[in-house]
Amino acid sequence: MSNTLSKTTKSAVMNTYGRFPLTIVKGKGSYVWSDSGEKYLDYTSGIATCNLGHVPAQVQAALQEQLDTLWHVSNLYHIPIQEKLATILTENSIFDAAFFSNSGAEANEAAIKLAKKYAKDQGNVERTEIVTFKQSFHGRTGTTLAATAQEKIHKGFTPIAPGFRYLPYNDIEALQEIHNGRTTAVLLELVQGEGGVNPVQQAWVTELAAICKENNILLMLDEIQTGMGRTGTLFAYEQFGIEPDVITLAKGLGSGFPIGAVLAKDKVAATFTPGTHGSTFGGNPLAATAGYATVKTMLTDKISEHVQMLSEYFFSKLNELKEIYPEIKQVKGKGLLIGLEMEKGAGTYITALREKNVLALSAGEHVLRILPPLTTTTEEINEFLKQFVEVMNEK
Repeated sequence: MSNTLSKTTKSAVMNTYGRFPLTIVKGKGSYVWSDSGEKYLDYTSGIATCNLGHVPAQVQAALQEQLDTLWHVSNLYHIPIQEKLATILTENSIFDAAFFSNSGAEANEAAIKLAKKYAKDQGNVERTEIVTFKQSFHGRTGTTLAATAQEKIHKGFTPIAPGFRYLPYNDIEALQEIHNGRTTAVLLELVQGEGGVNPVQQAWVTELAAICKENNILLMLDEIQTGMGRTGTLFAYEQFGIEPDVITLAKGLGSGFPIGAVLAKDKVAATFTPGTHGSTFGGNPLAATAGYATVKTMLTDKISEHVQMLSEYFFSKLNELKEIYPEIKQVKGKGLLIGLEMEKGAGTYITALREKNVLALSAGEHVLRILPPLTTTTEEINEFLKQFVEVMNEK
């Protein structure tokens, strides 16, 4: 019997989500099952969260052991598994220290606080602004909403928090406006996810990094969607020849278990001292266990190499379809963060694919966003392509 609410039933949950008419009750690998027993190919991955697929065995086993031992203690005490997670992240990156939160929005909040206090600690009290970029998305809390340079996200919540300045993305000339004497940090996504799956241009981000370094402006990367192997390396910055001072993580870090993180170089991390920031749940034994098992599995199983191979195949096939179907305007993205810019609204294709038991997302009005688990196979990609071609032929 289906547990889906009928149209006449009023939910006790606040109406903040435009939910699809589907109730998912089980997941394994690249597939999920509805409460009516229908099986779906899940190419949303919980919005780039279940990077190892649903219920990955290694993470499941680690969590089960931790569930039988200890769930939560506050950060007033030492948490060994949190230390292990911080170590594996810093040893496999250019960073020196980690702070753990519960979500991506909280990770970005922490990074914003870090940037503000860093400026004060450096004696730059006049540096009160953080530059972000149009069509960005950094979260829905009061501050991260203000950091997000999209008017539709601000609507209804004005006045928004001050201290953010928005510049156009991938605009070389606009980079000259970054250093105006008031900028303490730049926060950006190397591939804008919610904003339309827009990758940075290499020349632009190289120039941006140089300006930040020359003027002691922190370069902070929001890798909440691009991190944890999604773009073909553990962190997306590795592919661009730049050295950020700070990155934020969440989504794929815990294989679906809520956890966020800020990774920073020592010179910046030192600005957080006892009492300046904190979190009750952040990095607790369960969350840190999920994070450590996820990262260890990604490294041991060489997930990034797998993503690179599958990405090349997937993009080649999608570009072949672009030559056949003029409704596909552009194939864009990086790794297994893929966007198809369509002539018609993305919702039309999402619905049609769901009716063929394939799940996908949008990224703006006209971009169909495809986010397979990083463990997906060529056979599953072919399954998606087969159903997508059927959808295109029916339009």
